[in-house]
Amino acid sequence: MKLLIVAALLAIIVSLGQALFAMSSGQGNSARMVRALTLRIGLSVALFAILMLCWYFGLIDPHGVS
Repeated sequence: MKLLIVAALLAIIVSLGQALFAMSSGQGNSARMVRALTLRIGLSVALFAILMLCWYFGLIDPHGVS
């Protein structure tokens, strides 16, 4: 489970980096930037949903702040 979470976070960071590169290259790659940001949003929502489902089914336990 931890490996899946780390892989999703890395994919989100890579997608954000691709959008940054497309934006900073200045060659009018707005479609590429939009595609990368859309992928990042989709991955973030999917990661949140997976975390909530894993918590609901008891696969992960949240740590309380004491």
